[in-house]
Parts: sequence; structure tokens; C-alpha cells
Amino acid sequence: MIDAVDQQILMIVQNNSRVSNVDIARQVGMAPSAVLERVRKLETRGVIQAYETRINPKEVGLGLLAFVSVRTNERAGALSTAHLLAEIPEVQEVHHVAGEDCFLCKVHAADTESLGRLLREQFGTIPTITSTRTTIVLHTIKETAQLPVTPEDEFTNVEPVTSVMEEANA
Repeated sequence: MIDAVDQQILMIVQNNSRVSNVDIARQVGMAPSAVLERVRKLETRGVIQAYETRINPKEVGLGLLAFVSVRTNERAGALSTAHLLAEIPEVQEVHHVAGEDCFLCKVHAADTESLGRLLREQFGTIPTITSTRTTIVLHTIKETAQLPVTPEDEFTNVEPVTSVMEEANA
């Protein structure tokens, strides 16, 4: 069970994964050792899964974002195609979805030519894929990995969360 203090810690860590235990402790009003113990328990329980750095895709030559819907001829619930899709470096996310399509992939590429090549040379070589449908993103308004772990306005001492796009545009 996640209590109010754990929720505060999660919001703080989501906002800045490099924040020190001392800073977290100051914000939640606890001793740093108690905060460290709570963070370790959240990690052990799998609530905190990883800490990562978000890189601006445009700055590394991968400014085109697309979502690729994938249909396969696998039996319902089979995930072997999903695992092959997940191995493609340009594929950031693979979701098994309900509906007409089987999977939804989030992909970054340099440009439309690179995206076409990726679809032909990577997606196209997976024998179980029967079709793809690609949607190219023109402009991203919001993109975040942060989850709303607290009810709105519940913790007023937690700094407001800014999106990655807001930071990139600042």
C-alpha cells in the first residue's frame, strides 16, 4: 500500500530523478535515512522501476515521431512479434492493444525517408506482420512519463511538475 508520504516521494522523484535524499527529506519533513528506506522499499516492490534521462530527439537527429499500428497473423494473445518489435532501436514503446490492430508502436526517426526505410527493412522483415498503418506526429503538445500519483492539490509543498516539452521550449 502506498501512503501519503510515499505519494509525495513519488511525485518529487518523478519531477527530478536526480534529487537527493536530503532534498526529498526536507520536502516531506522526514529524516534522510527514513526517506532512503522508503525509496529502497518502493524500488524493491517495483513501484519505482527505473531512473532515466530524457533526451531531446531533435538534438540527436531523430526529430520525426510516428505511431505505427501493427497487425499480425499470430494467434490472439501471442507476443512473439511484440518482442521482435521491441528489439528495434528506433521503437521506443510497444503496446499490445485491443481492436483491429494487434500492437501500437511509438517510433522516432530522422525524417520520412528514414521512417520508410525502417518500416521496409525492420518491420517488413518480421514474417508475422501482415500490415502496418503509420501516423506521423506534426506537433507534440504534451509528452510525459509522469503519473498522477496524488489527488490534485493534495500536497501543496510539492513543486509543480513541468512537462518535458515546456522545458524544451523554455
